[in-house]
Amino acid sequence: MKKESAPVDQEMEPPKEENAAKKNKQTAEGEEPRESAGEKIPGPQEGREENDAVRQLREDLARKEKELEESKNQMLRLRADTDNFRKRIAKEKSDFALFANEKLLKELIGIYQNLERALAAPDVNIKSLKEGVEMILKQFTSFLEKEKVLPIPALGEKFDPSKHEALAQVESDKHEENTVVEEYSKGYFLHERVLLPARVVISKKPAGAAPGAEASEDKPETPTPADSK
Repeated sequence: MKKESAPVDQEMEPPKEENAAKKNKQTAEGEEPRESAGEKIPGPQEGREENDAVRQLREDLARKEKELEESKNQMLRLRADTDNFRKRIAKEKSDFALFANEKLLKELIGIYQNLERALAAPDVNIKSLKEGVEMILKQFTSFLEKEKVLPIPALGEKFDPSKHEALAQVESDKHEENTVVEEYSKGYFLHERVLLPARVVISKKPAGAAPGAEASEDKPETPTPADSK
């Protein structure tokens, strides 16, 4: 006995014509066809935007690398300029130390040459030699004054340890204590600063003198009875 197959339910599988018609309807309504449920196929516009973003990033990276290279070169040039400046300053400092007294020495050479001429002059006698030495001394004094080298007052002044150097003390009843009574060698200022202190002898009270007692050099003598006759 031959079995009959069960009738196939036609609603289980829609006809191919119906599927094609639905897809065409979706396309006509502006919907993109989907390969699978929930996934959208990227279109040409999205691909172009992605390529533009990558190209922009590459351009930015290249520009930054160029700026970094320029900054590096600028730093190297600045370092080289700094080294050259440091070397030039060191050389100028060395030259200044070597030639700082150039002007001063030129003046001294002129005085030295005058001394040589005075000694080399024929028929030198005491008088002409003295005149020559006085002329050179005047020239030397003028040179010191021009360089602001001035003598320190000493003789008769009150002893000042900041500008006087005491070599000895002598008893004196004619001067106040610590008065400069003798000058061994002159002292000099350089622009109001002590260049060389004056070497001096200062006074002190005689032994046994009463404190505060001072003798007057010009005190008149008391006449004696013999003188009044």
